[in-house]
Amino acid sequence: MGFMTIDGRRVEFTDEPNILAVIRKAGIDIPTLCYHSKLSVYGACRLCTCEYDNGRTFSSCSEKPADGLVIYTNTPRLINYRRTILELMLASHDRDCTTCLRSGECELQNLARRLSVKEVRFENYRRHLPVDSSSPSIVRDPNKCILCGDCVRMCENVQKVSAIDIANRGMKAIVTPAFGKNLGESDCVNCGQCRVVCPTSAISIHSAVSLVMKELADPDTYVVAQVAPAVRVAIGDMLGLNHGDNNMGKLVAVLHRLGFDEVYDTTYGADLTVMEEAAEFLERIRSHGTLPLFTSCCPAWVKFCEDRYPELFDNLSTCRSPQAMFGAVIRQYYREHRDQMKCKRRLVSVSIMPCTAKKAEILRPESHTFGEQDIDYVLTTTEISAMIERTGYRFDQIEPEAPDVPFGVGSGGGVIFGVTGGVTEAVLRRITAGRSRQDMEAIKSSGVRGRDGIKEFTVNYEGHELRIAVVSGLANADTVMQRVRSGEVHYDLIEVMACPSGCINGGGQPVGTVKSSTDQRIAGLYKADVNYQIQRSNDNPLVIALYDGMLKGREHTLLHRNFSHKR
Repeated sequence: MGFMTIDGRRVEFTDEPNILAVIRKAGIDIPTLCYHSKLSVYGACRLCTCEYDNGRTFSSCSEKPADGLVIYTNTPRLINYRRTILELMLASHDRDCTTCLRSGECELQNLARRLSVKEVRFENYRRHLPVDSSSPSIVRDPNKCILCGDCVRMCENVQKVSAIDIANRGMKAIVTPAFGKNLGESDCVNCGQCRVVCPTSAISIHSAVSLVMKELADPDTYVVAQVAPAVRVAIGDMLGLNHGDNNMGKLVAVLHRLGFDEVYDTTYGADLTVMEEAAEFLERIRSHGTLPLFTSCCPAWVKFCEDRYPELFDNLSTCRSPQAMFGAVIRQYYREHRDQMKCKRRLVSVSIMPCTAKKAEILRPESHTFGEQDIDYVLTTTEISAMIERTGYRFDQIEPEAPDVPFGVGSGGGVIFGVTGGVTEAVLRRITAGRSRQDMEAIKSSGVRGRDGIKEFTVNYEGHELRIAVVSGLANADTVMQRVRSGEVHYDLIEVMACPSGCINGGGQPVGTVKSSTDQRIAGLYKADVNYQIQRSNDNPLVIALYDGMLKGREHTLLHRNFSHKR
């Protein structure tokens, strides 16, 4: 423990990593554009510069606290310095703010307003560069990049992908994939975490909003939507509701108003995934098949595994993700029932996801059925929020509606798919013989829950000790995979989600309105789980009916991926 004097006030510090953290602990919000507590310190923007009592300035994000320091955070000299930095950034920035996707949420714009930067005295000498829209998930606009390095460090530190870096020097510096490639040609796994930390719109979501709106306006289309579990606890962030609240009912109602003919719940698809993945897991255990089994719900993780660890490809579950399974089921159902529904219109299938990688997943041929793409469009939580705002519907005043039948009922096991450990917990519920409250509580307390990036625990199944790892964040996945490949550890099941803490923090989730809504989103999904009458996927009567009916004999065709072109 020590003490510092900040702006004349004595402030205690303990284990804060830098002076910036101590300043914020004191209730002073000095600006930063390149600092994130979970990323390495870069010190590029210099906006957090402070001043010692001897007049020397320093970057507070990279300076360690020390007992007895006397510092100042907002002297006239510092305020003028920060304004000048912002002017220089704006001078080399594409300032089409009125039409920018991040207008009103852009951190650069907000800081310019906060520091009263009302003119830019410097000329822009940077050449205008083409926008890179080669990725189905992410759009990269180098003209709006302020070279803060946040995206680069996220891709390297947290995701271990290293698809982008800063090339060249001075006025020619640019964030780019290696060798000047487009993002779609790089090792990018489409997770979108670079977009999460980007303070401007230099990295944004590859939007499908205008295409979906056009389909909704077409009288010859029948548009259905499925809504992923993590969306319901995040959509309120952009629409004025409490963070972490379950707004599924309101979202269903507003989607109907937007023109969607049917709105389904992807927790139903998650239940199908649990049924298939649990069966595959038990079959591999009983037949001494390839273990550990890697979950395959997260398309960013699947691509990471394929690219980085091709020798462990056979460990990946053959199951499609909940989105892909459900997309195949919806399209097959429509094929068989369109006459009964008296509907001759063209089916348009839309999924509403927390994840930018889902946009790439629907294009992968192994997720297609009979050579046909099952899902036409993916909208992220951020995109659907923008659609709702555009229409003027008051989301807070809309009365909730239930999802449509026959795919509107899921289980608690399906809804917790949106948080790290949720897939494993749902599978354990499925293979556990008991269904009492005590049985469910024993699974919850097994070690499957929590925000740690790597969780390891064992559970007993019919006298066998199953060793399980639950991982979120691809750097953590890389650590576990190296240990598995070297033979250092043995697991029976490994769940991986590419995004920290799972889909609740997916690359398509709202980020501009709140910095720390993770806990609220996790609590919202677990609360939803408790309120579900059905806790286990195998107790969902609509899932059982599907297996006894339309799925019979087609389980592999509709619910598993076709890897024949790779094996």
